[in-house]
Formats: sequence, structure tokens, C-alpha cells
Amino acid sequence: MRIGLIAPPWTPVPPPLYGGIELVVDGLARGFAEAGHEVVLFTTGDSTCPVERRWVLEHAEGSRIGFAVPELRHAIAAHDSLVDCDVVHDHTLAGPALACRRPVPGRPVLTTIHGPLEEDLAALYLSLHGEVPVIAISEAQRRDAPHVPVAAVIHHGIDARSFPLGDGTGDAEGEYCLFLGRMAPDKGAHRAIEVARKAGVRLLMAAKMREPAEVRYFTEMVEPMLGPDAVYLGEVPHEQKVDLLCGARALLFPIRWNEPFGMVMLEAMACGTPVLAFREGAAPEVVDHGRTGFLCDDEEDMVAALAKVPGLDRHTCREAVEGYFSVDRMVADHLALFESVLAATPRRG
Repeated sequence: MRIGLIAPPWTPVPPPLYGGIELVVDGLARGFAEAGHEVVLFTTGDSTCPVERRWVLEHAEGSRIGFAVPELRHAIAAHDSLVDCDVVHDHTLAGPALACRRPVPGRPVLTTIHGPLEEDLAALYLSLHGEVPVIAISEAQRRDAPHVPVAAVIHHGIDARSFPLGDGTGDAEGEYCLFLGRMAPDKGAHRAIEVARKAGVRLLMAAKMREPAEVRYFTEMVEPMLGPDAVYLGEVPHEQKVDLLCGARALLFPIRWNEPFGMVMLEAMACGTPVLAFREGAAPEVVDHGRTGFLCDDEEDMVAALAKVPGLDRHTCREAVEGYFSVDRMVADHLALFESVLAATPRRG
């Protein structure tokens, strides 16, 4: 197949900093190419993914994330450019709606839902029914809107070979736990501080903080709690993130919302780092309780779980990513779906 991939315009592929969607797109692009398919990635001009790349925006629009105009310009150009592909896999919000109204005969378009299926997004994806097959990334995400037709649920995967196996012994200042993600109440950086402090373990936090709401949350709820035992490192590059994961005793994932997936859980496990998460969102689909981490009910439960982390085998965490949560399985699942959709699509005249 000649596969067109459309990444969002907010971060280069692969992402130099925060960017879960872009990490997935990068893995798919490389995986499709390694499987012998032709891949064309429509992204931004500063991307470095080693496949054929096309773009209209020279640089990622991270400072305007969520703005309609740059995404529409990017999505229109992408669908116009990828007319030479057999199938298009779109990871933007605007692109699939455009594809419904400007279809290319014989070229199916599929899309992956990366956000929570709350009312607005559910209405958007419901409108694509019959035109653009929709891929969900977890059963938890799908349960939010059972009325939205979903072609397949495909969990994310990553390449464990890109992550060294860490020993969890900390850094020059000793042991620590890690919070990784973005500064938002639903992600729970303030809860992570409470848990680590009660457990008597130092906490390091590496988190995206660019948008006004993220800055406000940090200023009001997180910054007053910082101290020698709770340190905010900012938004760190990928290499530093991997070093932090390798040295961490555990990743704290105290979410209080229906998180559609949570790539940081896979990144932690690839480094051998157990994940401590609340039983919300896709966490129960990712964390094997008592083997790759612990699923907790509340902060006190997570404090108790931290004391049990030394009993977990870091090799078991990594094996989960080398197995089911591998990029190879993710790629194979997508290719099987593409082939079934193509088989049901009338060929071009």
C-alpha cells in the first residue's frame, strides 16, 4: 500500500518535547515503512521522521495550538497533497470532516480519536459515520460515547528498543518518583506531590506548561507546594525524559478523568519503571496490577503502593512493552484494518 499519514500541525514528528500523538504517528510511519509499504507523512517542515515528508507550514504551530486557521490550512493542504495514496490515516480534528465533503474516489480516509469523547467530540465523530472509519485508542474512550460507531479499538504501542532499561536507583541526590505529562488538574501534579510527600520520597516533575490554563493551574495549585522534596524541572527534551524514567522508582499517574490512553505509562514501562495509577480512564487496560505497577483507589492507597514497588520486577514492565504494547503489534493492527477498508472500497476508475 501507499499510505498517507496526516499529523497535527502543533509539534514536529517525532516530538522533541511533549507530544504523545506525534510519538504515535512517528512509530506508525516507521513501522509501515519497515513492513514494506510506501509512506507519505504530511506534517510540518521541521519534522525529521525518516519517510517521505510533505508540508505547507514550515514550522510547528505549538504557540497557536487549538487555533482553527493553522489546522484548517494544514488539513486542506494535506488532503489535496495525498491524492496519490491508496489510503489516508488522519490524526487531525479538521481533516476527517474535510474528507467527508471533498472525497477522493477510491481513496479511503480513516481517523484516530486522540481526545476524550465528550459531547462536542462525540458529535464530530458521529457526523463521520459511513464516510470515515473511526479508530478508538482504548475501551475506556469508546465507553464514553457508545453511540459513535468505531471501526476498531487499537491500543498504542512503542518501540522498546528506543528506551534503555533503567535500574530505578535515582540520581546523585538519591531515590525519586516521577510525574510526567502536562500541567492540568485532571493530570494531578498536586496529587503526585501529596502522595510522594506522605511516602517520604522525593518527587521530580517534568511537565508541559504552555497554555494559559496550564500556567494558572501551576501558579495556583502546584507552585505553592514545591520544595526540596518536590521539584518542577519544566518541559524536558526526550533524552532527559528517558534518563528521568530510567532512574525513577515509579511513575505516579494520579489522573482523575477518563484519560483516553496515556503514552507516558508505556514509556515508563519500557524503561522498566512501574506505574502507579488511579483506576480511571485506560489505566486498567495498560497497568497489570501487581506486575507492572499498581492500580490505586485514592492517595492513601497510592502511598501504600509505593512501599510495595521494590517487590516488582522491572524486567516484567519492559516485557509488557516488548510484547502486547509493542509498536509492531500497533502497526499490524492498523495494517489489518486498512486492508479490510480497502477491500470494501470501490477501486478508482
